[in-house]
Amino acid sequence: MKMNSFDAVIFDLGGVIINLDYQKTISAFHELGMTNFEQVYSQMAQSDLFDSYETGKISTQHFINLLLPHLPFGTSPNKVVAAWNAMILDVPLKKIALLADLKKSLPTFLLSNTNDLHIQKVRDEWKKVTDSAMEESFHKMYLSHEIKHRKPTTQAFSFVLEENGLEAARTIFIDDTLQHIVGAKSIGLQTLHLTNPEFLYEFFS
Repeated sequence: MKMNSFDAVIFDLGGVIINLDYQKTISAFHELGMTNFEQVYSQMAQSDLFDSYETGKISTQHFINLLLPHLPFGTSPNKVVAAWNAMILDVPLKKIALLADLKKSLPTFLLSNTNDLHIQKVRDEWKKVTDSAMEESFHKMYLSHEIKHRKPTTQAFSFVLEENGLEAARTIFIDDTLQHIVGAKSIGLQTLHLTNPEFLYEFFS
């Protein structure tokens, strides 16, 4: 794919711009005493808890309060937050440099399924490697808990396209999750399924 085949880029966040390790959150909850975390997580996913949190339908306090009954009595909310955020790792400085370079010649956007706790942690990690605010790396950021839409729904992609007057066929969406790629393709976006985060540098070289 050539750079002149698209006029704008929409990036995912976790696994594309920042490093993640979901196993660290699983391990952290195990250490807190939730030995059946995978089962609890699956049940809560089926009850739409995580979808509700990532689309801003419930507050952070409500989210924590729903997790606490599954943990040993006396577990502090702060420990729940730390375990939930354990999956968020570092922000590679060279990714921020890549974004800064791209922004000079292309409209660049962020579309992330996230929540209030995770994005606060991401901002903390961002500050560790640069003085620039996260917002400065993109022309605009779209976070699911703020826009009330979550990938892979067409509403999430349409929200970004329509607000910025972007043509789907001339816009590329980059994500590491296949179902999000499928959702983007369904409304005509060009896509890059990033199975190796290092490929991002090669793609834009």
